[in-house]
Amino acid sequence: MPYTHYAQFIAQYFTGKVQKLPVDAGLSCPVRDGSLSRGGCSFCNAHSFVPSSCANAESIVHQLQAAKTFFARKISQSTTPVTFLAYFQSGTNTYAPVQHMQPLIEAALSVEGVRGVVLATRPDCLSDEWMNYLQQLSQQCFVMVELGVESIDDAVLSAVGRCHDVAASERAIARLHQIHIPVCVHVIFGLPNERTDYVLRLAHWLNTQKVEVVKLHQLQIVRGSRMAQIYQRNPSAFTLFTLDAYVRTVVEFLQHLSPNVAVERLVSQSPYAQLIAPRWGVKNDEVLLRIQAALRKVE
Repeated sequence: MPYTHYAQFIAQYFTGKVQKLPVDAGLSCPVRDGSLSRGGCSFCNAHSFVPSSCANAESIVHQLQAAKTFFARKISQSTTPVTFLAYFQSGTNTYAPVQHMQPLIEAALSVEGVRGVVLATRPDCLSDEWMNYLQQLSQQCFVMVELGVESIDDAVLSAVGRCHDVAASERAIARLHQIHIPVCVHVIFGLPNERTDYVLRLAHWLNTQKVEVVKLHQLQIVRGSRMAQIYQRNPSAFTLFTLDAYVRTVVEFLQHLSPNVAVERLVSQSPYAQLIAPRWGVKNDEVLLRIQAALRKVE
């Protein structure tokens, strides 16, 4: 493959198979609770990010055990011991005070086989208290932070109600790198007000920021989001990717991405019951096959 896969990145830290186990700490974010705004980012329905193993507000330990059961078949195929990472996926996991999250993280690390944590958060929610704690925690176990950067255009961030700018993302990445915490950046292709040269600029930005990992998403209109309300009134207000157009966009992006930036995800599709558009009618595996076929043609 003409890009670096996440497996190559994580192999620098662990031998054998590594499986992330999603957990939900039940946290909100500052654009939902009124601190910065209400209603969340316009594209977001927070419930679409909560896996079934995290349902019913169970304890962190119970969620991890449920996730192990969910992945049992996949794990059983491994011929070597499996390392688990507790993935605090839903909500803004550094928005709560450290004293609230620390017992939850410690509980996660008490589960057999869990040797690290991955925390999803916003670039503007990394306080000095959190930075100090993350630095201390990284001396005990593997720690990675996933930042919802979403876009590198301030006009786009404003249009979708993120309530932070690109400079906030750059500061967060720099601060995390100062304490040697690897960073995964989430970005969305196809947001409103996106410029035509966005793909090339995004690849260059990721390269210059020296992020370790990137996850790609295409804009999806999901039920319960503010975008869904707009879309239902005026679908023509959005230019959503066709499958072929998305494949071309990803291929162009990967051609300009540094091999120093690993790719963990090339496509993300919300649960079908929550997805309004675009409905491509194929699973992620098929999308990946098409991307790989297109990459071979341009090699």
